[in-house]
Amino acid sequence: MSQVRGLQLLSTLEETGKLTVELVEQTLPDPTGHEVLIRVEAAPINPSDLGLLFGPADVENAEYSDGKIVAQMPEPGLRAMKARWGMAMPVGNEGAGTVIAAGDAPEAQALLGKVVTCIPGGMYAQYRVVDARECMVLNDGTSAEEGASAFVNPLTALSFVECMKREGHTGLVHTAAASNLGQMLVRICQEDNVPLVNIVRSPAQVAILKEIGAEHIVDSSAPTFLDDLAAALTATGATMAFDAIGGGKLVSQILTAMEQVANQGAAFSRYGSNSPKQAYIYGALDLSPTVLTRNFGFSWGVNGFLLMPFLQKIGEQNVERLRQRVRDGLKTTFASKYKARVSLQQALTREAALDYNARRTGEKYLILPN
Repeated sequence: MSQVRGLQLLSTLEETGKLTVELVEQTLPDPTGHEVLIRVEAAPINPSDLGLLFGPADVENAEYSDGKIVAQMPEPGLRAMKARWGMAMPVGNEGAGTVIAAGDAPEAQALLGKVVTCIPGGMYAQYRVVDARECMVLNDGTSAEEGASAFVNPLTALSFVECMKREGHTGLVHTAAASNLGQMLVRICQEDNVPLVNIVRSPAQVAILKEIGAEHIVDSSAPTFLDDLAAALTATGATMAFDAIGGGKLVSQILTAMEQVANQGAAFSRYGSNSPKQAYIYGALDLSPTVLTRNFGFSWGVNGFLLMPFLQKIGEQNVERLRQRVRDGLKTTFASKYKARVSLQQALTREAALDYNARRTGEKYLILPN
């Protein structure tokens, strides 16, 4: 077929601190070998995308023009991102669309005309050439919009439960729990009979989770938060937490409450309880330092959590098991809700950028490139 031309969104950070996010026209080569050409029909804006798209740049005071945003990166962010200075970086971790051309490999030819989802990066584009072996064919009757968020949130939520079981824990704590991912985790834990403590930040978010049947919901804005958290941990026995916030003292509060519950009725030990307490930080909704007040003994750990390294660790067979569960549950367990649907051009308007970059729970955007 003749070469395809289409728009792609790029983010470029200069040494001066100028961040340019813009749409550029690209010419895509014909796919060869195992490659397929996808007409991208839907791609979500996840928090992980915003880190590359804007990071801590001053989006509020940026210059907006047709298909372009120019913002200033603060000095700390500029230093931290030195490795990407001068690089025009494609944005958009995941998305879905229709395969319109394919290389000659059987795996590629088998996808012609299929609606697929993938996570190759660079999906905020009208067209994308990817390896067919990275694609997941959606079940018949599943649309690109329904499959656009089939990787990051579903596989992350499933990985939390997988990680919990592998490390010998029996219950989970999750923060920012009213998010799309959080709601998926509630449904997974209901299906798998896993005790789950959901930490949210407002009464409105409590209501969201109550509506889908979540049992243990704790509001961090309530004056009784710490007592409520301890009560929920007592009821569930949860000793592993996954934190989307990152900054501040919430992780420390969770570990402290876990230690408090573990010590109920136990003899005093200057080393604290022997109960293993583990917190994984997987998000950065708060970019301030993570503050740990060491009053939770010595049997604890705080680590970062990234989806792709975890999937590599558990092996191809287990990854396929998780992917099949996602495929089968895209209309139910792993269904995503979106506040707004925008074109590539609309995604770079001031109104939209300020809204989705605010990272408010339950206000996810979906880009429809074509």
